[in-house]
Parts: sequence; structure tokens; C-alpha cells
Amino acid sequence: MPRLFTGFEIPPDVATALAGRRGGLPGARWVEPSDYHITLRFIGDVDGGVAEEITQALAEARPRPPLALTLDALASFGGDRPHALYARVVPNPDLDDLQAEQERLLRRVGLAPDTRRFTPHVTLARLRREATPDLVAQYLAVQGPFAALSVRAERVALYSARASVGGGPYVVEAAYPLA
Repeated sequence: MPRLFTGFEIPPDVATALAGRRGGLPGARWVEPSDYHITLRFIGDVDGGVAEEITQALAEARPRPPLALTLDALASFGGDRPHALYARVVPNPDLDDLQAEQERLLRRVGLAPDTRRFTPHVTLARLRREATPDLVAQYLAVQGPFAALSVRAERVALYSARASVGGGPYVVEAAYPLA
């Protein structure tokens, strides 16, 4: 049963810049730069037949131009119990529209709706309990200003992931170019 999700790949130059932020945070399990991505829709574990239906459904997305996305800050998810450190993607109505279209296509295949609010980001580290809110705040303060990074999203990738802690390495199973 593959564990699937859709997203955008991060170009090597942007991955290198983000990887420069690695280290200095106790309790962080750093994501490999080759696994950096912007998730559009987590799908989860599916059988081979459903995976094929998903592949076909995603191919029905309407044509759209590549998206210009900007990463503009470091932040964490989890508040009093931080569980991930990430680079934020600046809100973009075209990105929201693409994500909503994917949600509709995947629901037509029979997938349950994703109940989480779409918050586009690049996960840099998953945090263990020892990464307290104070340590995360201190890490973010030491990082200083975040120079904005540009990502040109030219295709949507359908990724598979291992069923493990952290998921990676991720494999592109199918790609859908933006035209």
C-alpha cells in the first residue's frame, strides 16, 4: 500500500539555502534537503487500484501556468507543543485555487475530505518533545532575518513515501506539468 501525497518540488538552489538553517535546535530531526517539498494534498495509504484512480484523476486538472511562490519566514507548528519547523509560503490565490481543485478531484475518487486548513510550507525539521516552545523561539531568534526565496512551481508531483518516522525518502510516482 503506497502512502501518497501531492506537492511541488523545491529546486536545488532553494534547498541549499534552506539547508543552511539546519542545526542548533535540540530535539529536531532535520528533513533531508532532497526531500523538501510543498505539500498540496496528503492522501495517505491506498491500495494499488485507488492509486491508479488518483493518478488518472490528477491528470484531469485544468491547464494553468506555472506558479511563482515565495518562502518568506521560518515558523513552527504546534504552539505550546511544537512538532515541526518550517519555511512559510506567502499566501497565493492561484496556489489556493490549485489545492482546492485537487481536493475536488480526489474526493471524486472517493477519498475523504482533508479537514486540515491548507497552510503551504516546506517542512525543515520534525520536533521531538525536547524542542520546547522556548527553545524553538530561541532558535528562530538566532536565525535572524529570513531572506525571501523564490520557487517557480512548474509541475505537480504525486509522491510516495515509506511508512516510517519522517516519511522520506520521497519518490515522484507521476508528474503533471503546469502549462
